[in-house]
Amino acid sequence: MMFSQALRQLTRCSAASLRRLPAKRRVLNHALASISVAAQRHRRMMSTPAPQINSSTLSIDAYNTLSDSTMDTLLESLEELLDEAGVPEYEVDYHAGVLTLILGDKGTYVINKQPPNKQIWLSSPFSGPKRYDYSAGQDDWIYTRDNRALGELLNEELSQVFRQKIELGATHISALAGV
Repeated sequence: MMFSQALRQLTRCSAASLRRLPAKRRVLNHALASISVAAQRHRRMMSTPAPQINSSTLSIDAYNTLSDSTMDTLLESLEELLDEAGVPEYEVDYHAGVLTLILGDKGTYVINKQPPNKQIWLSSPFSGPKRYDYSAGQDDWIYTRDNRALGELLNEELSQVFRQKIELGATHISALAGV
């Protein structure tokens, strides 16, 4: 039942008629359920930004070189960070273009290469999903909705998790990649 139909049926029913007629109560319950579903759908649409479609001018070879360098640098930095932290339930793993950082009850980060889009995608337990494009001008992976770099966001969020200033060194990508 459409939201507008449910609302019309709901407004036609008086409280007295609903108490007397079980069928009217069913209509009311169905209308309220439809309204609730519509409200939930609206909240989800308002909280999740529409996907961005950016067209990258990077060649696939340049993308692979830059993204591989970024992922390798992140992996090394995160391994060092976790070794220093010494928290047994924290771990980092990298396999087939997907880096997973497990931080126990704090949540899990997933950072992965997306070759078809020439992007790096991040799923953060704190800030949610983001898609990063390489910016030659900034020599970094940038989320175009807020113009922040991947490393900048990770440094900020991980500094809060570890309660100390974190610098992962995931900037100046072309120099790291030898490009």
